[in-house]
Amino acid sequence: MNIICKTVFKKLHIMFPIQFKNIRILTSLFILVTANTVLNSGSIYAQSIHSEKSVQKRISSNLFGVFFEDINYAADGGLYAELVQNRSFEYSPADHTGWNPFTAWEYITPGYAYGNISVASNQPVHENNPHYVVLTIEEPAKEGVGLKNAGFNGIPLISGDTYLFSIYIRQLAGSAIPVTIQLTGRDGKVNAETKIVTDSDQWKKYTAVLKAGATDDSASLVIIAKAKGVIALDEVSLFPQNTYKNEPNGLRNDIAGTIAAIKPRFIRFPGGCLVHGDGLGNMYRWKNTIGPVEQRIQQKNIWGYHQSVGLGFFEYFRFCEDIGAEPLPVLPAAVCCQNSGGSWRIGGTGQHGLALQEMGDYIQDVLDLIEYANGPANSVWGAKRAAAGHPLPFYLKYIGIGNEDQQSDTFRERFKLIQEAVKQHYPAINVVGTVGWSPDGTEFTQGWQFGKQQKVEILDEHYYMNPDWFLRNQHRYDQYDRSGPKVYIGEYASRGNTLYNALCEAAYMTSIEKNGDIVQLASYAPLLARKGNTQWNPNLIYFDQTNVYPTINYYVQQLFGNNSGNRYYSHIVNGLNDSSIAASCVTDSLTGDLILKIVNVEDTLHKVHINLAAFRNLEKNAVVTVLSGRPQTINNVTGVTNILPVVTATQTTKTFDWNLPPYSFTILRWKQKSKQ
Repeated sequence: MNIICKTVFKKLHIMFPIQFKNIRILTSLFILVTANTVLNSGSIYAQSIHSEKSVQKRISSNLFGVFFEDINYAADGGLYAELVQNRSFEYSPADHTGWNPFTAWEYITPGYAYGNISVASNQPVHENNPHYVVLTIEEPAKEGVGLKNAGFNGIPLISGDTYLFSIYIRQLAGSAIPVTIQLTGRDGKVNAETKIVTDSDQWKKYTAVLKAGATDDSASLVIIAKAKGVIALDEVSLFPQNTYKNEPNGLRNDIAGTIAAIKPRFIRFPGGCLVHGDGLGNMYRWKNTIGPVEQRIQQKNIWGYHQSVGLGFFEYFRFCEDIGAEPLPVLPAAVCCQNSGGSWRIGGTGQHGLALQEMGDYIQDVLDLIEYANGPANSVWGAKRAAAGHPLPFYLKYIGIGNEDQQSDTFRERFKLIQEAVKQHYPAINVVGTVGWSPDGTEFTQGWQFGKQQKVEILDEHYYMNPDWFLRNQHRYDQYDRSGPKVYIGEYASRGNTLYNALCEAAYMTSIEKNGDIVQLASYAPLLARKGNTQWNPNLIYFDQTNVYPTINYYVQQLFGNNSGNRYYSHIVNGLNDSSIAASCVTDSLTGDLILKIVNVEDTLHKVHINLAAFRNLEKNAVVTVLSGRPQTINNVTGVTNILPVVTATQTTKTFDWNLPPYSFTILRWKQKSKQ
């Protein structure tokens, strides 16, 4: 009580310096009553909490999601479960210096066999997939002649698991040729084997199932022809039968499951800079990525390797559906990247746009995507979706147009044409625009001005900053104009994978949640990186051919994704500051749960006071999840997981104090009392 009296007297003296003596007696009586009330409540902070009533507001129910870009071998050799690298012999020097159609393949002549191989392009399986290998067997001897593929730094096999093999073969000369298919270990020992016999002078698809006899992280696929003759080979494939949700042409189970465990409310795909591409000819065209895989048009990846597009728009939509995430496809705004021909570091040949006479066809492509996603099975593009095995719509609500594009007249003219056509034909679709690659500056300012002028529903902000920037900018969205476009924070990261980085991001995410009425969507970037094949760091999830290595940043994203809500409450926690101690409080209307997130980015224990008087019918038991440790700790360098969330339980009252460990992220979650 003494502390309270001194504090109030001091404040009254400042407010009423002359009249202070005259009101001192009355004030003392007031303080005594107030102090008694405060003490009876169980805390000296309770009265200040009640002096500011909790304010609630609706926030986005799709706030936290993920952004997938094919960077760091995220697709081929990553999320896409295909185990054969360069399966259709389409690699070229344009993809990567020194590459060619034989990259990742080895010509083998075991024993005393001999022959030769070459690449041909006349009469391919499909014109969109022009190259194939011609294998000539001059003398098969005992062992035969063939090819060997080690996948992406080794083909991983699990003992007892089955693998689906397929290949297109055309007999060019000779009689029927027996072909042996093997999975061999690093020591050359045969792990699994099957046989096929060629029987057609036309392209024919052969399939087989191989069962691994042992676990091996560096196996190879071997194809051996054992009779004289000439055969053409193409589209060689090996898939684990156990893909995510057992989808055909599916996704690697462990990586997809790790993404799904975030419980993302949306997935933005396929990029990123990948979308607008390195020059107009390299822009990502969604129609090239659907249909039978042997008919898809492959191309150079802007990040310096190859896209088989086996993971195409159909597979992206299907993955969104499988994990309950809204799809957010991004299409080019009919302009290429302003860094085309160079890089974002050194510059390039500059931004170019499609000729205006080509815009009609391009806009139709955009409209066709929406029909592909949402149209009935008897529509032109809905029928193509149905033919792929999905007669029902994907229920698309968002479409992104452009990515970090320079705010030029060329961009604006084309964006406007696309946006207006989408709104005319599909007014319910939310168009997501772009405001550059920085949290401020000319492109950002001009992008927002243009977005407001065009009445774009959502504008996509990107920023990669140091961790302290995220602490300093927790009020960034407090004063944003609520009457204009909403915000999508499409790419953000604090340039590191330490616990300190992750906690700074967590503190910032509480401010995103606080501003979830204006910020509609947010996603960390990049999502995936294959260890040893990274073009960008940091990333959220690292992996190799056998393991997945979630970062500490990943666990922050997962904790927010698994503990999100759709209504925000203010003034629940007392004892915060503007930087290193941050909190947010939400409820989830689906479960009725109350969820409180508190971040301590200080090196000492910090006490806060929590007041739940605004909430009724809460259970006393709360689930407590804490992520904490030394600030410079990381998880992913050696594969050792040093920091994981720790889950316990506690009992609480309506008002209570809570101690936050140094460098920690804490979540308290209460369920509603069940109705008797």
